[in-house]
Amino acid sequence: MTAAAPKTQSPPDRPLVLTGIDQAVGILTLNNPARRNALSGPMIAAIRAALAGFRADPAVKAVIVAAEGPVFSSGHDLKEVLACDPGAAADLFNACTALMLDLRQLPKAVIAQVSGLASAAGCQLVASCDLVVAAADAQFQTPGVKIGLFCSTPMVPLSRAVHPKKALEMLMTGRPIGAQEAERAGLVNRIVPSESLAAETLALAREIASYSGDTLALGKAAFYRQLPLDLPGAYQVGMDAMVRNVPTPDAREGMTAFVQKRPPKWTT
Repeated sequence: MTAAAPKTQSPPDRPLVLTGIDQAVGILTLNNPARRNALSGPMIAAIRAALAGFRADPAVKAVIVAAEGPVFSSGHDLKEVLACDPGAAADLFNACTALMLDLRQLPKAVIAQVSGLASAAGCQLVASCDLVVAAADAQFQTPGVKIGLFCSTPMVPLSRAVHPKKALEMLMTGRPIGAQEAERAGLVNRIVPSESLAAETLALAREIASYSGDTLALGKAAFYRQLPLDLPGAYQVGMDAMVRNVPTPDAREGMTAFVQKRPPKWTT
């Protein structure tokens, strides 16, 4: 009988994930560069726990997902995957899918801060974030086809972030694309010099976090609800969101402040 997947450990006394808060911005950093920040079972659990902490903190309005080392994330730990029996493999991929849904369903903006390579499930992690700021040296790939394991779960957010033909090219060739090509394809929002990546990403996160938390949460949820719908269905979601938004304290305050020509004072 095949053994269940072993736990991939970080070096002694080195947590897999680091967290911090800068004003209203939560910063989550993958912290296992020796293992290329692989999305092992323990790493996935650590990221999910950190996201749950940010979700529960009303002071946090935006979250940055960054990484230590030259590789953002290499994706799944293949030694762990090879050691999995079918049940353990299902558990691992279910946990990874739950992580990606956590990012999408977090009622706060999530910004990937990418330097180096984001590969396979690491590219999936990037594509699952709301916004992506990339260093000029960043690369993105879904190379599973090269080892006989098609990147079938990474293709889900990838195909929703870029044109289907570009997604299929990445999936069928495994070829990495650079930051500029990723920006043209729609996977990356902006490219910045490596030395200013952290500062530029934090500035974007702070800008977003300067707005009402309730408004951001409502808007993010409505955006993803309407995205797969036809035009009438999408408009219905948009109208419903507007109707719910108008009577909220922050919407009333924001509109009143605009009319009175003063800065708004958000309650959330």
